[in-house]
Order: sequence, then C-alpha cells, then structure tokens
Amino acid sequence: MSVRVAAVQDCPVLLDRAATLDLVAELTDKAVAEGAQLVVFPEAFVPGPPVWIDALPVWEDADWHTLLMREAVTVPGDACDRLAEIASSAGVVLVVGVDEREQHGGTIYNTVLTFGRDGSLLGRHRKLMPTGGERLVWGMGDGSDLRVLDTPTGRLASLICWENYMPLARFHLYAQGPQIWIAPTLATAEFWVATMRHIARESVCFTIGAAPVMHPDWLPEGLPNTNPLREWADKVHGGWTLTGYSVIVDPFGKVLAGPLVNERGILLADLDFDLIAARKRMFDATGHYNRPDVFRLEVDDRRKLQVTTTSLKADAPGRPMTIEEPVQASSTRSPTAPVDGDAASAR
Repeated sequence: MSVRVAAVQDCPVLLDRAATLDLVAELTDKAVAEGAQLVVFPEAFVPGPPVWIDALPVWEDADWHTLLMREAVTVPGDACDRLAEIASSAGVVLVVGVDEREQHGGTIYNTVLTFGRDGSLLGRHRKLMPTGGERLVWGMGDGSDLRVLDTPTGRLASLICWENYMPLARFHLYAQGPQIWIAPTLATAEFWVATMRHIARESVCFTIGAAPVMHPDWLPEGLPNTNPLREWADKVHGGWTLTGYSVIVDPFGKVLAGPLVNERGILLADLDFDLIAARKRMFDATGHYNRPDVFRLEVDDRRKLQVTTTSLKADAPGRPMTIEEPVQASSTRSPTAPVDGDAASAR
C-alpha cells in the first residue's frame, strides 16, 4: 500500500478563526491537487499559537488571551463543522491543530482534530502536558484520547510537539500499531528533525512533523501591541517568530521531504508501507524487541471529569437536577438513601 501525504507549513491569520479556516481550505485544496490523500497542519493552527507568551510578562497579555478565548474552536461547533466540510469537500483525511475552548468553561486546550474523507470527526487529542509558559494558556489533557485511529490512509498516531519527548506516551501508542506518526509542533528548530528521525526508527512509522512559519510582518492588523513580539523574534530567531522545519521521514530514519525553513510551502511524500515490515524484521519496540517480563506500562485511559455527581441526574442542560428515587430503607444506610431531615421519615 502506498499513500501520498502532505505536511503544510504556513502562517495562520493570527487570532482570526474565520480567515484561518479559509486558509486551511485553500491549502488543503492545493495539497489535494498534488495528489495528497492525507493533509497535516501544524500545532494550534486555528486560530494560531500563543506566540506572545515568551515575549510578554503574564500581567501584560490579558488582551491577547481574551482574543484567543473569543476565536478558539469548540468541539462541536461552527469551526469544527467547517473543518469537517473542508475534509469531505476535498475527499481527504485532514489533521489540524487547534486551540480548543471548553463549551461552557474558561479553559483552552492544545488539541489535534482528525477528520475522515466523509467529514466525520475520527479523533480528538488534547495535549497531555503544556510546555513552559504554555501552562498559562492551555489546560492538560488526559489518557482517554491516546488512541491510534484507523483511516483509509493508514493507522494514525498523534502527539503534539514536546509530548513526543514523553517515552511512555510514545510506547502506549506504539503498542497500538500505528503506521503514520503525526507530530504537529511549534518546535521550529534543527533538533526537531533529529526528533522525527529518532521516532521514525523507534516507532517503525513514517513520521510527519508539521510546523508553522511566521514573521512579524505577516501579523494582521487589529492585534494588541506587537512590538514585543518583533523584539523577541529579532533576539531569538533572527527576525522570525517561527521558523518552520516541517519534515517527513521514513521508518528507517531517512528524510523524504524537508526540512522547510523560513518559508511557506507544502511538503509531499509517497509512503510505501512495505518499508514498515522490512524495518520490523529487526526491531519492534512493543513486539519481539520488548521484554514484558521485565518492564510493564500501566495506562489510565479514563476520561477525567471536573465534577462527578452521585445519585443525581440532569434532566437537560441548564435545567434543575433531580434526586433519584431512594431505595427501601434498611438497617444499613445506603449511599442512595435520603439525606438530612428526610432520613427520619424514611425510617
């Protein structure tokens, strides 16, 4: 089986969800015109990454965060529907990094969404651990979405940016037999190419590292003061806010496309899955090269809820909650028995 894949390296219209979704549609169509069957976008591409966190102290970035809250994606929601329409219209498997806001809360997550060719949402993964200053912007995901997804373009695993340095998370996904390892990232530097090559050999997967590129001159009008961002870019990246380094690598660690640096573009590569079998003859991290008699990994894949209610049920969102009918009273108090003053009448 052979699949043509695309890694998109471009600049979002920062903190403008609608305009960035239009860009996603345009770039997806370009990739599909080149024969791509799987199209991967960078980390937090819609509506853009919080590039201000390294340039501004936290007490000066409230305006930026307010804009991010307003423009972030909800799942489900209009932006999610638009991404589904883009995937189905192009007939492509689409992977997009988004800033995901809770439906009725104040927390934003660093999320990757995967859509099937028919527009169905195949998977949502929230980054487990934001890195450094990202913890002032993004919440933490849980183990419930650490799953490999079956798609017409192969079995896909996704970890976001520095999650790829979490060996236990990688091993958990390796055990599920992925064929393509997708790594949306902001780690725009030479070391990221080495990371993608290492993971390709260790996972025996094709790896796709999709990163954004951004220059202060490309920032749209209407943002808060961008001078600190320009000063930071001059100091750290020679004038660039984000430098790219998107890359596609085969299971032997050979670079198939990229890295692309300081420019917009779409990387394309044809993946021959027979290479996976050839490589696994010598190395299979969760198979014949593993020692489960020596090492054991335990994963909690339960979804972590902020509130768990007992003996309560919601009639509908936003409506009063009702207490379920109590069981017959007995000599031993039941956890569902009446409480407070009602207990005496029940006896």
